[in-house]
Amino acid sequence: MNGGVSMNGGVFMNSRASVKGIEEILPRALDGERLSLEDGVALLETDELLPLAVAADAVRRRLHPEGRVTFVVDRNINYTNVCTAACRFCAFFRPEGHPEAYVLDREAVFAKIEETLTLGGTQILMQGGLHPSLGLDWACDLLRAIKSRYSIHIHSFSPPEIDYFARESGLPLRVVIERLREAGLDSIPGGGAEILDDRVRALISPRKIGWERWIEVMLTAHEVGMRTTATMMYGHVETIEERVRHILRIRDAQDKFGGFTAFIPWSFQAGNTALGRDGAVRQMATGLEYLKLVAVARLLLDNVANIQVSWVTQGAKLAQVALVFGANDFGSTMLEENVVRAAGVSHRAPMEEIIRCIREAGLGPAQRNTYYKVLREF
Repeated sequence: MNGGVSMNGGVFMNSRASVKGIEEILPRALDGERLSLEDGVALLETDELLPLAVAADAVRRRLHPEGRVTFVVDRNINYTNVCTAACRFCAFFRPEGHPEAYVLDREAVFAKIEETLTLGGTQILMQGGLHPSLGLDWACDLLRAIKSRYSIHIHSFSPPEIDYFARESGLPLRVVIERLREAGLDSIPGGGAEILDDRVRALISPRKIGWERWIEVMLTAHEVGMRTTATMMYGHVETIEERVRHILRIRDAQDKFGGFTAFIPWSFQAGNTALGRDGAVRQMATGLEYLKLVAVARLLLDNVANIQVSWVTQGAKLAQVALVFGANDFGSTMLEENVVRAAGVSHRAPMEEIIRCIREAGLGPAQRNTYYKVLREF
């Protein structure tokens, strides 16, 4: 590849021209100029990987000059796999009454939390399906029960779940979020974003909320003072332009209240899913696509401080490479993960492996909390 870094930090291109002029786009990104949809598409379409990495890494170093890569010690608790949304990309859900359907009782949830605390965890991420019998009152009772017993951050209930609680209870969205917060909810994960475009959503998750409602849930949470993450599941039926538009919709929402702590992209895992079986997805997203997406997200999201890798879908080695493509967070130790595993993908990255990957990338590993406060450096 032809490309490099000039003495003043700008990216230049040598004799071979890049696709759609990224030699003009990257210096603007490095100068802090806000990039457009057209710019993002050009960057995702380019085959010039090195200049893209150099620019994204430069932005990461400017935002995080301490040279630190963080991670959180936590556990995913999927309280149920019963879900009426029946998304075509999901291999985890079961219809109510299915022999494999379950709802965790409180004792099982408490046991998982106690193990997490024993291992130094600071957070639990609880998510489940849209269960016909589990509404707002059930969620609030569970939150209160957890908080009455344990000092742990509850990062739980994605926007589709919160929307379901609002529809089930008949209450306004803001009231629902305030009740959840009063009961013990500390922050909201970015699940259910998939691609923030209703053409795509009609194909992969037609029973789930549209992209504008997903944004509305997040903005309402931000407005009442809660922090959330933003995610993206790509590599199925979306176009390059729809990938970029997703990122820009996160950026636009972030301009309002600044409530997103991180952006977390991961690739669709086709195994055992309806979407994978019906031939709609001809080819799985590659590692190269992942690295480009991480870099472009870092260049476009000028108002989101943290880009998180996805070792769960990419594996620890590719996640390590992403640390020089603009990412600054290794995600979580994820003491338990069920959704991606149901699609046939099972990567493991215990804390020792995460620390080693960060060090080998020439960066300093640090354990953080949900709000990116550093708790411990290694």
